[in-house]
Amino acid sequence: MGVVMDVKKLTPVKTTDRKALGIRAGDTVRVHQKIVEKGKTRIQIYEGLVIATKHGTEIGATFTVRAVMSQIGVEKTFPLYSPLIDKIEIIRRSKVRRAKLYYIRDRASREIRRSLRNMISVNLSAGGKEEEVIATEVEDTTNEAPIEANPAAEPKAE
Repeated sequence: MGVVMDVKKLTPVKTTDRKALGIRAGDTVRVHQKIVEKGKTRIQIYEGLVIATKHGTEIGATFTVRAVMSQIGVEKTFPLYSPLIDKIEIIRRSKVRRAKLYYIRDRASREIRRSLRNMISVNLSAGGKEEEVIATEVEDTTNEAPIEANPAAEPKAE
């Protein structure tokens, strides 16, 4: 004798709506996630590129979202039918030729290394302290006219 359970009573999530979204790699999504802190619940929005989806639309389906925050790549894996996810919005769909976009990790770090190659490290000392300053561009001042001194700013020798 088999036991029949109603799936809607097991989870508060509307599984048909989540299944109909059709999240796939290359989508830019905005995930509204419920976060519980000190007894209070708030909603945090996480927006990024879907780099992988696993297990299709079955119960254990997940999708991985990659976002760049403060020039650091952050990835989160969300269960598709998690009750902690309030809402999933698909912002943009991109045409991609791969099912898993793991190469984006290397591509992003390569671009950062390339931009750091153009930076020059300069040591400046002022008042006995050494400070390291990173300059992104070096200006060529050889063709500019010399700066004239302001006579009011200089002390007069008598």
